[in-house]
Amino acid sequence: MFWMGKKLLSLVLIIALGTHLWTVSPVAATRKENKFEAERQALFEKMETLTGVPWYFLAAMDQYERNIQRARQDLKERKGLVSIAVPPRMWSGPTNPDPYDSVPESIRFFGGIGKDGNEDGTADPGNSIDVLYTVTKYLSDTGLSRDDLRIGLWRYYQNPTAVDIISHIAKVYQHFGTTQLDRNHFIMPLQYNYTYHNTWGDRRGWGGLRIHEGTDIFADYGTPVFSTSYGYVELKGWNRYGGWRIGIRDLRNNYHYYAHLSRFNKEIKKGDVVEPGQVIGYVGSSGYGPPGTSGKFPPHLHYGIYKYNGRTTFSFDPYPFLKAWERKEYKKRKKTRKAKRKRS
Repeated sequence: MFWMGKKLLSLVLIIALGTHLWTVSPVAATRKENKFEAERQALFEKMETLTGVPWYFLAAMDQYERNIQRARQDLKERKGLVSIAVPPRMWSGPTNPDPYDSVPESIRFFGGIGKDGNEDGTADPGNSIDVLYTVTKYLSDTGLSRDDLRIGLWRYYQNPTAVDIISHIAKVYQHFGTTQLDRNHFIMPLQYNYTYHNTWGDRRGWGGLRIHEGTDIFADYGTPVFSTSYGYVELKGWNRYGGWRIGIRDLRNNYHYYAHLSRFNKEIKKGDVVEPGQVIGYVGSSGYGPPGTSGKFPPHLHYGIYKYNGRTTFSFDPYPFLKAWERKEYKKRKKTRKAKRKRS
């Protein structure tokens, strides 16, 4: 029965991976990205059917790996549907003289986790089917509940931040039922009065000399603040620097920090999933003191983005992204108005 299950697994995954063949055209970039994500999700869903590991957990783990590969020069980005790269010593076994061993028997002998997922007689760490099958079996060793899978992730990464980020990405995928979640939204309604320029890296003195890790968008009290991305609410509450602030983790390992709010959207709580354009709070001037401190500076939103690369978290300039999202919203509004005029 087990042999038949593995044969079926191999056939399904070979078919799924075999469909991932197309040429890239700049004109159809969005369509091809959607096709890629659809095939990627279909692969994970097939694996869930065969093993019981939820597709969104596999997709989240793969997305996490894809993110850190793109953020670090010391990691080679894996192409294709599966980006998970099992460390050589983990694959082959800690005492295996050949860290790139692909013989299932010797891998087992030396305590490696590498498995032959496509029944070709080798456990190839460069083969997407073998890698996905190996990781799925490893995660499911501890069980299939959410807590069990988090334990499996901890055993694999030995990194609590990685476990949390993957779990949070998984919840977003589960909530929307898809991995096709690349849309962004400008941070405020275009019809409101606001102004901003690039303030990332400027000097700040309150609480000690430091640099400004974000962009300040000045607006009137009570101006709605939108989530710029799909994400998971990791943090909500008071910070003596940022006042009332909310932190959202997106699907690219980025942490979006919205600070100096006057109040939150009461319907949003820590652990919720949000989408682009969803109101998360309102502009204020809170911060620089104990809870409730307000009015020490003009009302504005501090917006920062922090990237986690698997080792450390670092700030990067959000200004270019804000300008790009703003331009896109203006184009969208112009197109909508033009369409309305044609209909009238």
